[in-house]
Amino acid sequence: MLFRYPNKKDGVHMFSFSISTWSMRQSLGPLRWTIWNEETKNQEIREEWKPQELELTDLPMEAKQNGLSYLEVCHFQIPSTDASYLAELRASFESASIGFLTLLVDYGDISSPDNIRRESDIAYLCGWIEAAAKAGATAVRVVAGEQPADDAAAIARSCSALKQLALYGAERGVRVVTENFRPLTATLSSWSTIMNNVGSIVPTIIDFGNFQPSEKANGISHGASMAHSIHAKPNYLPDGSVDANELAIMLRILKDRGCNVPLSIIADKGETRWDQIDAIKSLISVL
Repeated sequence: MLFRYPNKKDGVHMFSFSISTWSMRQSLGPLRWTIWNEETKNQEIREEWKPQELELTDLPMEAKQNGLSYLEVCHFQIPSTDASYLAELRASFESASIGFLTLLVDYGDISSPDNIRRESDIAYLCGWIEAAAKAGATAVRVVAGEQPADDAAAIARSCSALKQLALYGAERGVRVVTENFRPLTATLSSWSTIMNNVGSIVPTIIDFGNFQPSEKANGISHGASMAHSIHAKPNYLPDGSVDANELAIMLRILKDRGCNVPLSIIADKGETRWDQIDAIKSLISVL
Protein backbone atom coordinates (compact mmCIF):
# COMPACT_ATOMS: atom_id res chain seq x y z
CA MET A 1 0.00 0.00 0.00
CA LEU A 2 1.37 3.42 -0.93
CA PHE A 3 1.62 6.25 1.57
CA ARG A 4 -1.18 8.82 1.24
CA TYR A 5 -1.12 12.27 2.72
CA PRO A 6 -4.06 14.34 4.01
CA ASN A 7 -3.97 17.33 1.69
CA LYS A 8 -7.51 17.85 0.52
CA LYS A 9 -9.60 20.60 2.05
CA ASP A 10 -13.33 20.99 1.37
CA GLY A 11 -12.96 18.69 -1.63
CA VAL A 12 -10.28 20.86 -3.25
CA HIS A 13 -6.99 19.22 -4.24
CA MET A 14 -4.11 20.74 -2.29
CA PHE A 15 -0.43 19.86 -2.41
CA SER A 16 1.75 19.56 0.68
CA PHE A 17 5.24 20.91 0.14
CA SER A 18 8.74 19.61 0.61
CA ILE A 19 12.16 20.39 -0.77
CA SER A 20 15.13 18.27 -1.62
CA THR A 21 18.27 19.47 0.12
CA TRP A 22 19.74 19.66 -3.39
CA SER A 23 17.98 23.02 -3.50
CA MET A 24 20.14 24.02 -0.51
CA ARG A 25 23.46 22.87 -1.97
CA GLN A 26 25.00 26.35 -1.72
CA SER A 27 24.24 26.54 2.01
CA LEU A 28 24.78 23.16 3.68
CA GLY A 29 28.53 22.76 3.33
CA PRO A 30 30.63 20.18 1.47
CA LEU A 31 29.08 17.66 -0.91
CA ARG A 32 30.44 14.19 -0.17
CA TRP A 33 30.11 12.32 -3.44
CA THR A 34 30.36 8.52 -3.45
CA ILE A 35 32.19 6.97 -6.40
CA TRP A 36 33.24 3.45 -7.34
CA ASN A 37 36.98 2.79 -7.34
CA GLU A 38 37.54 0.14 -9.98
CA GLU A 39 41.06 -0.61 -8.72
CA THR A 40 40.12 -1.23 -5.09
CA LYS A 41 36.67 -2.57 -5.96
CA ASN A 42 35.08 -0.42 -3.31
CA GLN A 43 33.28 2.84 -2.74
CA GLU A 44 35.15 5.99 -1.83
CA ILE A 45 34.19 9.56 -1.00
CA ARG A 46 35.29 12.63 -2.92
CA GLU A 47 34.45 15.94 -1.30
CA GLU A 48 33.35 19.03 -3.20
CA TRP A 49 33.64 22.28 -1.27
CA LYS A 50 30.49 24.33 -0.73
CA PRO A 51 29.89 27.15 1.76
CA GLN A 52 28.46 26.22 5.16
CA GLU A 53 25.77 28.76 6.01
CA LEU A 54 23.43 26.35 7.74
CA GLU A 55 23.78 23.11 9.66
CA LEU A 56 21.64 20.26 8.37
CA THR A 57 20.19 19.85 11.85
CA ASP A 58 18.96 23.46 11.73
CA LEU A 59 17.19 23.01 8.39
CA PRO A 60 14.02 21.25 9.64
CA MET A 61 13.02 24.20 11.82
CA GLU A 62 13.85 26.70 9.09
CA ALA A 63 11.87 24.62 6.58
CA LYS A 64 8.88 24.49 8.92
CA GLN A 65 9.01 28.26 9.33
CA ASN A 66 8.95 28.56 5.54
CA GLY A 67 5.75 26.58 5.18
CA LEU A 68 7.07 23.11 4.38
CA SER A 69 5.65 19.86 5.72
CA TYR A 70 8.48 17.50 4.72
CA LEU A 71 12.13 17.36 3.72
CA GLU A 72 14.03 15.01 1.44
CA VAL A 73 17.72 14.81 2.33
CA CYS A 74 20.52 13.90 -0.10
CA HIS A 75 22.93 11.34 1.33
CA PHE A 76 25.97 13.37 0.28
CA GLN A 77 24.85 16.24 2.51
CA ILE A 78 24.69 14.13 5.67
CA PRO A 79 28.03 14.80 7.38
CA SER A 80 28.11 11.67 9.54
CA THR A 81 26.37 8.33 9.90
CA ASP A 82 27.47 7.90 13.51
CA ALA A 83 24.56 6.86 15.70
CA SER A 84 24.87 10.00 17.81
CA TYR A 85 24.62 12.31 14.80
CA LEU A 86 21.68 10.40 13.31
CA ALA A 87 19.89 10.64 16.65
CA GLU A 88 20.53 14.39 16.65
CA LEU A 89 19.19 14.66 13.10
CA ARG A 90 16.09 12.69 14.06
CA ALA A 91 15.50 14.93 17.05
CA SER A 92 15.76 18.04 14.85
CA PHE A 93 12.88 16.79 12.69
CA GLU A 94 10.80 15.82 15.70
CA SER A 95 11.29 19.16 17.46
CA ALA A 96 10.31 21.02 14.27
CA SER A 97 7.24 18.79 13.73
CA ILE A 98 8.23 18.20 10.11
CA GLY A 99 8.48 14.88 8.29
CA PHE A 100 11.73 13.30 7.12
CA LEU A 101 10.13 12.03 3.94
CA THR A 102 13.06 10.51 2.04
CA LEU A 103 16.78 9.93 2.35
CA LEU A 104 17.95 10.31 -1.25
CA VAL A 105 20.92 8.05 -1.99
CA ASP A 106 22.49 9.31 -5.21
CA TYR A 107 25.00 6.49 -5.63
CA GLY A 108 24.79 2.83 -6.62
CA ASP A 109 24.53 0.61 -9.67
CA ILE A 110 22.35 -2.31 -8.69
CA SER A 111 21.99 -3.10 -12.40
CA SER A 112 25.73 -3.65 -12.95
CA PRO A 113 26.83 -6.85 -14.73
CA ASP A 114 29.88 -6.85 -12.44
CA ASN A 115 28.83 -9.11 -9.57
CA ILE A 116 31.40 -7.62 -7.20
CA ARG A 117 30.26 -4.07 -7.91
CA ARG A 118 26.58 -4.91 -7.71
CA GLU A 119 26.79 -6.84 -4.45
CA SER A 120 29.04 -4.20 -2.91
CA ASP A 121 26.60 -1.45 -3.88
CA ILE A 122 23.67 -3.41 -2.49
CA ALA A 123 25.52 -3.75 0.82
CA TYR A 124 26.32 -0.03 0.71
CA LEU A 125 22.64 0.78 0.22
CA CYS A 126 21.70 -1.50 3.11
CA GLY A 127 23.94 0.67 5.26
CA TRP A 128 22.00 3.76 4.23
CA ILE A 129 18.71 2.01 4.95
CA GLU A 130 20.00 1.36 8.46
CA ALA A 131 21.03 5.02 8.74
CA ALA A 132 17.59 6.12 7.56
CA ALA A 133 15.92 4.01 10.23
CA LYS A 134 18.06 5.63 12.93
CA ALA A 135 17.39 9.12 11.57
CA GLY A 136 13.64 8.57 11.36
CA ALA A 137 13.27 8.77 7.58
CA THR A 138 10.12 7.31 6.07
CA ALA A 139 11.90 6.09 2.93
CA VAL A 140 15.21 5.67 1.11
CA ARG A 141 15.43 6.48 -2.60
CA VAL A 142 17.57 3.95 -4.50
CA VAL A 143 18.85 4.58 -8.03
CA ALA A 144 17.52 1.81 -10.26
CA GLY A 145 20.74 1.56 -12.25
CA GLU A 146 23.44 3.11 -14.39
CA GLN A 147 23.26 0.68 -17.32
CA PRO A 148 21.65 1.58 -20.68
CA ALA A 149 17.87 1.81 -20.71
CA ASP A 150 17.55 -0.83 -23.44
CA ASP A 151 19.51 -3.48 -21.50
CA ALA A 152 16.92 -6.10 -20.56
CA ALA A 153 19.37 -8.08 -18.41
CA ALA A 154 20.25 -4.93 -16.46
CA ILE A 155 16.56 -4.24 -15.87
CA ALA A 156 16.13 -7.77 -14.51
CA ARG A 157 19.11 -7.34 -12.17
CA SER A 158 17.75 -4.01 -10.98
CA CYS A 159 14.30 -5.42 -10.25
CA SER A 160 15.77 -8.29 -8.27
CA ALA A 161 17.92 -5.94 -6.19
CA LEU A 162 15.07 -3.48 -5.60
CA LYS A 163 12.91 -6.28 -4.22
CA GLN A 164 15.79 -7.45 -2.02
CA LEU A 165 16.35 -3.93 -0.70
CA ALA A 166 12.62 -3.38 -0.18
CA LEU A 167 12.49 -6.44 2.06
CA TYR A 168 15.57 -5.26 3.96
CA GLY A 169 13.96 -1.87 4.45
CA ALA A 170 10.60 -3.27 5.51
CA GLU A 171 12.28 -5.25 8.27
CA ARG A 172 13.62 -1.92 9.59
CA GLY A 173 10.52 0.20 9.09
CA VAL A 174 11.87 2.04 6.04
CA ARG A 175 10.18 2.14 2.64
CA VAL A 176 12.50 1.68 -0.37
CA VAL A 177 11.53 3.80 -3.37
CA THR A 178 13.15 4.48 -6.71
CA GLU A 179 12.90 7.28 -9.31
CA ASN A 180 13.02 8.08 -13.02
CA PHE A 181 16.67 9.01 -12.52
CA ARG A 182 19.92 8.00 -14.20
CA PRO A 183 20.47 5.93 -17.38
CA LEU A 184 18.50 2.74 -16.69
CA THR A 185 15.25 4.69 -16.27
CA ALA A 186 15.97 7.30 -18.93
CA THR A 187 13.02 6.22 -21.07
CA LEU A 188 9.38 5.80 -20.18
CA SER A 189 9.57 2.22 -21.48
CA SER A 190 12.44 1.15 -19.22
CA TRP A 191 11.12 2.97 -16.16
CA SER A 192 7.61 1.56 -16.55
CA THR A 193 9.00 -1.94 -17.10
CA ILE A 194 10.83 -1.74 -13.79
CA MET A 195 7.85 -0.28 -11.94
CA ASN A 196 5.48 -2.90 -13.33
CA ASN A 197 7.90 -5.66 -12.29
CA VAL A 198 8.49 -4.52 -8.71
CA GLY A 199 4.86 -3.61 -8.09
CA SER A 200 3.60 -1.65 -5.12
CA ILE A 201 6.43 -2.74 -2.81
CA VAL A 202 8.71 -0.15 -4.46
CA PRO A 203 6.97 3.15 -5.19
CA THR A 204 8.64 5.83 -7.27
CA ILE A 205 9.59 9.46 -7.11
CA ILE A 206 8.48 11.30 -10.24
CA ASP A 207 10.95 13.97 -11.31
CA PHE A 208 9.53 16.42 -13.85
CA GLY A 209 13.02 17.33 -15.03
CA ASN A 210 14.25 13.80 -15.80
CA PHE A 211 11.82 12.86 -18.54
CA GLN A 212 12.55 13.20 -22.21
CA PRO A 213 10.41 16.18 -23.30
CA SER A 214 8.25 14.06 -25.59
CA GLU A 215 7.53 11.58 -22.76
CA LYS A 216 7.00 13.98 -19.87
CA ALA A 217 3.20 14.21 -19.84
CA ASN A 218 2.71 10.48 -20.40
CA GLY A 219 5.38 9.67 -17.83
CA ILE A 220 3.75 11.77 -15.12
CA SER A 221 0.36 10.27 -15.90
CA HIS A 222 1.77 6.73 -15.86
CA GLY A 223 3.64 7.16 -12.58
CA ALA A 224 1.00 9.09 -10.64
CA SER A 225 -0.61 6.02 -9.08
CA MET A 226 2.79 4.69 -7.97
CA ALA A 227 4.22 7.96 -6.66
CA HIS A 228 5.96 8.41 -3.33
CA SER A 229 6.72 12.08 -3.97
CA ILE A 230 7.01 14.51 -6.86
CA HIS A 231 10.20 16.40 -7.69
CA ALA A 232 8.72 19.59 -9.08
CA LYS A 233 11.63 20.98 -11.06
CA PRO A 234 10.26 23.64 -13.40
CA ASN A 235 11.58 24.72 -16.75
CA TYR A 236 12.74 28.31 -17.04
CA LEU A 237 12.02 30.78 -19.82
CA PRO A 238 14.81 32.80 -21.50
CA ASP A 239 14.15 35.73 -19.14
CA GLY A 240 14.83 33.48 -16.14
CA SER A 241 11.21 33.17 -15.03
CA VAL A 242 9.47 29.87 -14.38
CA ASP A 243 7.51 28.43 -17.30
CA ALA A 244 4.19 28.62 -15.48
CA ASN A 245 2.17 27.24 -18.38
CA GLU A 246 4.15 24.01 -18.56
CA LEU A 247 4.17 23.66 -14.77
CA ALA A 248 0.40 24.06 -14.71
CA ILE A 249 0.01 21.26 -17.27
CA MET A 250 2.13 18.90 -15.17
CA LEU A 251 0.21 19.71 -11.99
CA ARG A 252 -3.12 19.27 -13.76
CA ILE A 253 -2.11 15.75 -14.79
CA LEU A 254 -1.36 14.90 -11.16
CA LYS A 255 -4.64 16.38 -9.97
CA ASP A 256 -6.64 14.57 -12.64
CA ARG A 257 -4.96 11.30 -11.63
CA GLY A 258 -5.79 11.90 -7.96
CA CYS A 259 -2.12 12.04 -6.96
CA ASN A 260 -1.82 13.64 -3.53
CA VAL A 261 1.77 12.92 -2.49
CA PRO A 262 4.13 15.72 -1.39
CA LEU A 263 5.68 18.05 -3.94
CA SER A 264 9.41 18.56 -3.43
CA ILE A 265 10.45 21.85 -4.98
CA ILE A 266 13.73 21.67 -6.88
CA ALA A 267 15.15 25.17 -7.30
CA ASP A 268 18.28 26.07 -9.24
CA LYS A 269 18.06 29.85 -9.06
CA GLY A 270 17.57 32.61 -6.50
CA GLU A 271 19.49 35.26 -4.62
CA THR A 272 18.93 33.56 -1.26
CA ARG A 273 18.28 29.96 -0.36
CA TRP A 274 14.55 30.56 0.05
CA ASP A 275 13.44 33.21 -2.46
CA GLN A 276 13.16 30.92 -5.49
CA ILE A 277 11.69 28.08 -3.43
CA ASP A 278 9.07 30.45 -2.03
CA ALA A 279 8.34 31.82 -5.50
CA ILE A 280 7.76 28.35 -6.97
CA LYS A 281 5.66 27.30 -3.97
CA SER A 282 3.50 30.41 -4.30
CA LEU A 283 3.06 29.79 -8.02
CA ILE A 284 2.04 26.17 -7.51
CA SER A 285 -0.49 27.23 -4.87
CA VAL A 286 -2.42 29.32 -7.40
CA LEU A 287 -2.14 27.04 -10.43
